[in-house]
Amino acid sequence: MSSVAVLTQESFAEHRSGLMQQQVKGWRPARLWLSTNRSTSVVLHSAGPGGGKPQIFTELWLATLSAVGQGMCKHGSLGCKRASNSFNSEEEKDPPTYEEAFPALPEKAPCLEAAWEPAGPWSKIRPIKASVITQVFHVPLEEKKYKDMNQFGEGEQAKICLDIMQKTGAHLELSLAKDQGLSIMVSGKPEAVTKARKQIVTRLQTQASATVAIPKEHHRFVIGKKGEKLQDLKLKTATRMQIPRPDDPSNQIKISGTKEGIEKARHEILLISAEQDKHAVERLDVEKVYHLFIAGPYNKLVRELMQDTGTRINIPPPGVNKTEIVFTGEKKQLAQAVARVKKIYEEKKKKTTTIAVEVKKSQHKYVIGPKGSSLQEILEKTGVSVEIPPTDSSSETLILRGEPEKLGQALTEVYAKANSFAVSSVSAPSWLHRFIIGKKGQNLAKITQQMPKVHIKFTGGEDNITLEGPTEDVHVAQEQIEAMVKDLINRMDYAEINVDHQFHRHLIGKNGANINRIKDLYKVSVRIPLDNEKSNLIRIEGDPQGVPQAEKELLELNSCMENEHTADLIIEQKFHCTIIGQKGERIWKIQEKFPEVIINFPDPAHKSDIVQLRGPNNEVEKCTEYMQKMVADPVENSFSISVLICKQFHKNIIGKGGANIKKIRKESNTKIDLAAKNSNSETIVITGKRANCEAARHRILAIQKELANSTEVEVSLPSKLHNSLIGAKGRFVCSIVEECGGVHIYFPTKGSGSDTVTIRGPAQGVEKAKKQLLHL
Repeated sequence: MSSVAVLTQESFAEHRSGLMQQQVKGWRPARLWLSTNRSTSVVLHSAGPGGGKPQIFTELWLATLSAVGQGMCKHGSLGCKRASNSFNSEEEKDPPTYEEAFPALPEKAPCLEAAWEPAGPWSKIRPIKASVITQVFHVPLEEKKYKDMNQFGEGEQAKICLDIMQKTGAHLELSLAKDQGLSIMVSGKPEAVTKARKQIVTRLQTQASATVAIPKEHHRFVIGKKGEKLQDLKLKTATRMQIPRPDDPSNQIKISGTKEGIEKARHEILLISAEQDKHAVERLDVEKVYHLFIAGPYNKLVRELMQDTGTRINIPPPGVNKTEIVFTGEKKQLAQAVARVKKIYEEKKKKTTTIAVEVKKSQHKYVIGPKGSSLQEILEKTGVSVEIPPTDSSSETLILRGEPEKLGQALTEVYAKANSFAVSSVSAPSWLHRFIIGKKGQNLAKITQQMPKVHIKFTGGEDNITLEGPTEDVHVAQEQIEAMVKDLINRMDYAEINVDHQFHRHLIGKNGANINRIKDLYKVSVRIPLDNEKSNLIRIEGDPQGVPQAEKELLELNSCMENEHTADLIIEQKFHCTIIGQKGERIWKIQEKFPEVIINFPDPAHKSDIVQLRGPNNEVEKCTEYMQKMVADPVENSFSISVLICKQFHKNIIGKGGANIKKIRKESNTKIDLAAKNSNSETIVITGKRANCEAARHRILAIQKELANSTEVEVSLPSKLHNSLIGAKGRFVCSIVEECGGVHIYFPTKGSGSDTVTIRGPAQGVEKAKKQLLHL
């Protein structure tokens, strides 16, 4: 005998509403018809976002099953209350108490009386708040800000998610639901999850706005002490609110955010206002599944009721997991409204029954219709409500609730809505997708203009195209796309080659010269990855005859580049400008001589001496040798020597009209720099080849000696005494020079180990200076 589970109204209501407060008196257990072996198994399964990941149910429910397991075996029926962590809950709640999560079993169920024992000390257990929570938020397709399926997991949407995680400390996981909506699982501390949720709906959902009017004197209660109530309300509903200033007579509060958030915020504001209203306020607990009957199709019934009684009736929106309906108004009229709602509720409970039907998950959105219009239409025509499982559930079961004689008509309407749209696919290689779409979507635009209700989906990396829309339109669009695919396959081909990504820019050429020439010549398109992708794969698509020719040429270019050689040439940075030449004249000549070699000089700011040469191995070697010879001459000519010449003799060394200095420069092939006339420096700097510098130095000293009748004497003094003889800051040696009249005393360089001190100048002065040094 097979096992059959009968789903009652109460158990389904519990499933739809999540963890709710149940009344023990009105509670009836679900019946389980057991097989002949008197055993049964209970399987809990609920898919996560997009039908992919399983949701987590509270382990305590399983513990309850275990505790009353003996009663099940004896009597074959069980009544229990399920407590689950609802990932899609719209408001944060404290975890239920032990009594709420595990209520006492009803006295009318004798099968459990023997098995159940009093809770004892367990009843004193206090609820523990979780330090880390997890919630799932669903963004419907029509409210998604970024709807490009090809960009899922990347682009701006991914950057926004990373930014939210960094700012809030919460962890985000994204997935696509079957209805192409976006499911976002957020984990972290409660305050982090609340902040993350606010940013998710603000930055990933399209925003709308609405206004709600409440008495001006109630505004301060919405704001709360120091604005805490308003801030909490904004976080809970993930909306922005603008409350008029005290001096503004307006009573309108503007709410901006997602449609769902606006509904929640509006509901909460009206509740706050109702609490502060001078009129009476009454709350009526009505099972969530009957709210739709009380509201009526398109909210007509509740509007009529409010108009007739003058009472304000606040029914929680479908997305808010609350069962209370709040009435506000004059006591007498409020009582009438409450009585009428109770009457509708009681009648519907007595007269309505349910049937369950299976409809493919992908067709649920057609039953719902845009903004729930199809559900409202069915309710208006038949008086039957259709309950749809959550989008993140894998269940395909729809519950129709209404009067028995109307259920048949409603079932027909449901199937008509579900089958009014079809889903089909066309097989097409993924590399052809962009050609099917056409430049700027021109090809697809022709189809979508004829059949605007058909949605065409291309999935990257998959060899098929999905079509969704009215059945007849889908068949027509499918035929057109299949014809397009067949034509493209007949007249197009493709090839893929692997080229090291470091060579890609050389294949492209300067301003795309190489690649554009190949494209035009062979009538192909060449797709080269971006630098940041670090991919080696190049794809060639186009004319069947041109593709292999373009492939051959690109591989030949790659082969040439693979044979390239790179060499580093060390040249002092001060000579780089010399090699480059004025306006790059000299480097252009080198490039003309070695056109296949690329020469890269370092940025002057880097202070680097490395010049890089790249090209064919032989050419690089020849260019390196040529540049080394080229740089050898300026290096050799960079030797420098300084000569001290009495300032009064500088003009004689220069000569009339610079005749003497020009002659020395020309004959010694050196560069000679003298101090400016207004300078007290006696130093003359000679630059050039070493031998030439020495020759120029001797000639200049000879001129000084001749002019000054000077003499030169060498005195041997221990090197360890040189510092003492010079004195602090040259005090002693300067005093000797002044006293002896124009002599020059040269001490050997420090660390040379030489004891020889040279004295040069007039004969008398040199002799006198020698005596003083020896005396010291």
